[in-house]
Amino acid sequence: MQSRNKILDDMSQLMTNAMGVAQGARTEAETAMKSLLDRWLADRDFVTREEFDAVRAMAQKAREENAALLARIEALEAAKK
Repeated sequence: MQSRNKILDDMSQLMTNAMGVAQGARTEAETAMKSLLDRWLADRDFVTREEFDAVRAMAQKAREENAALLARIEALEAAKK
């Protein structure tokens, strides 16, 4: 019975070590993928959310100003006739 417990203990230790190695490999793979993704995103000229929102607000203001100017032009042309 003593030798059987030794075999089970060895198998248990082997499985524990294997799980530790697998966990380490998983962590290393996640780190490598994150690094690769960060590098890929940095190489692209993506804008930040704040920059996007600022440009969007400027475009909205420009559209409103264009609409107001168009209304003034139409009013002036109508008065001219």
